[in-house]
Amino acid sequence: MALKATIYKAAVNIADMNRHYYADHDLTIARHPSESDERAMLRLLAWSLHASKELLFTRGISTDDEPDIWQKNLSGEIETWIELGQPDEKRLRKACGRARQVFIYNYGARTSDIWWQQYQEKVQRFNNLHIYRIPPEATELVKLIDKTMKLHCVIQDQQISIGNDKENLSLEISQRFPHH
Repeated sequence: MALKATIYKAAVNIADMNRHYYADHDLTIARHPSESDERAMLRLLAWSLHASKELLFTRGISTDDEPDIWQKNLSGEIETWIELGQPDEKRLRKACGRARQVFIYNYGARTSDIWWQQYQEKVQRFNNLHIYRIPPEATELVKLIDKTMKLHCVIQDQQISIGNDKENLSLEISQRFPHH
């Protein structure tokens, strides 16, 4: 018998000072059996950084032709492609060819740094690509996971504060590409 996805419900209050975006969202996060709780929470973090009514979680980890999160326009074209991890060059090329904006969030301290060393020259040709590094302490987000979550997320510059009524975690996401 196949394992089923674990479903999480999250009520998230977003205060994004960078984009002047302030809203409450009710989200459903389906965690694939092969996905860790940590990765599911990192997907929620990535979603929060781009929050909008049109931004959707995809089938994600179980599907090769979709990112973790995307936003499509009314014509069905992909406006925003958001992916976690260390995609290979073929996947980067595919994403940049299909979407107007592509955001990659590297995580895993050692593996993401090795990936970046291998790919920093190769990504130079993609003008719609943005790569960020999620710090190792983001693994602490797993403390917030619950079947039903009520979270707040405050974003200012590259500082993110995310938490619930008991715990709060502050993170700094660093931009790897393009360089400012």
